[in-house]
Amino acid sequence: MQHLKNSILHFFSVLTMCLFSASCTQEQAVPVVIDFEIAIINEDYSIPVTVKVLNKTVGADAYSWSFVGADRESSTDRNPGALVYNTKGDYTIRLDASNKDGSADSKEVTFSIDAAVEVAFDAEIQTNNFAPASVLITNNTKGATTYNWTFAGGTPETSTEEQPGTVVFNEPGDHLITLVVGNGKETHQLEKTITVADGLVADFDWEVAFQDDDLQIPVTLTMQNNSTGVLTYNWTFTNATPSTSTEENPTVTFNAEGTQTLTLTVSNDKESKSISKTIELIADTNIRTLTNVKFGINTAHNNNTIGAFYSATNREIYNKEELGAIDGSLIDIVFFGLGEDFSFNKFVSPDDLSTTTFPALANAQNTRIINSQEQCGCSTLLTVAQFDAITDDSVLNGLTVTETNGGSQHFTDATVPRIVLFTTADGRNGAIKIKEYVKDGQASYILTDIKIQKQ
Repeated sequence: MQHLKNSILHFFSVLTMCLFSASCTQEQAVPVVIDFEIAIINEDYSIPVTVKVLNKTVGADAYSWSFVGADRESSTDRNPGALVYNTKGDYTIRLDASNKDGSADSKEVTFSIDAAVEVAFDAEIQTNNFAPASVLITNNTKGATTYNWTFAGGTPETSTEEQPGTVVFNEPGDHLITLVVGNGKETHQLEKTITVADGLVADFDWEVAFQDDDLQIPVTLTMQNNSTGVLTYNWTFTNATPSTSTEENPTVTFNAEGTQTLTLTVSNDKESKSISKTIELIADTNIRTLTNVKFGINTAHNNNTIGAFYSATNREIYNKEELGAIDGSLIDIVFFGLGEDFSFNKFVSPDDLSTTTFPALANAQNTRIINSQEQCGCSTLLTVAQFDAITDDSVLNGLTVTETNGGSQHFTDATVPRIVLFTTADGRNGAIKIKEYVKDGQASYILTDIKIQKQ
């Protein structure tokens, strides 16, 4: 019985093995399931275009790619990599795949490539760039189908026209022009800046020549042009030389007293504007009147606080430090005061400083001086009242300043006001009125008014 059971078990074991062996030797066919995708690198459909192929096919052993129009037209690689297309058009990528079981499949993907988008435009300012400025826009873009313009500060401010024409900018400054173009798949942008100059404004002032700042004729003026947006200038002046000018900032001399008119007409080829101003000129008195001129005592001068050397030409007082910067020939009179008690004071000629503690002055000129009219013994005298009444040079012109021992004596602060007479090296007669002796230690000074003939 046991032997029979073992035989049966052996039979089924052998049968099972045979069945298993038969199933292993019979192969099943694997189907090819083809699939692939393409990707446009950077979504840039304008030539040159780079296309990446992603193969998702399963069950295949062999691949045959067709890339008509690409930088290579075929491949047998499973993943052929990136392709480059350099010409606008419609293209098809085809894959044929198979395996050794005889299964095969194919697939095509078609896509379009656009011409390269070249965004370009010109912005040409018409006539000139003075506000308002007209700018002609010329679109030179290639490969685009849509256009979006922005004109910052312009009229119009926007446009979708391919050729927007002329844009007007009314305000001066920098204006940004922006063009955004598209072809349905991508956009490109270009910006340019135009500069609009200030619009036409007519305006001017003038600077009076130093020697003419009392506005006594003749008076010389130099124009100070404040106009903007100008290409040409046309001036007219009444009773002047020259009477007309086309210079930007001419210099002109007026020869007649009274109200004189100055007119400026400016133009910039777009428009013209005019402005007129007047100046009131007075008759020539040939007198220069200077008030509140301070002369420092010797310590004030040497400490560079208040100078003691005076130039009637420059109408300036110079201290010790300042003297080194001017020509000594311009100094007309020097004040020498010994102290704040004002017990010893005198005006001296620039070429006669040996009687003072001041050093000699280079290029010094001679000035005749009468410090003390009361001791002068001179026929020429000038009272305080006469000094105050001077309005022209008739009185000073009649003076003869003769130097005497008495007239050259020093004076004190006992007499206030005091009149000191002088004649400069170039023959101008003048008078100094000492109004006040100001005690301020080493910075003490005398306060004066001066009347002197003009050069």
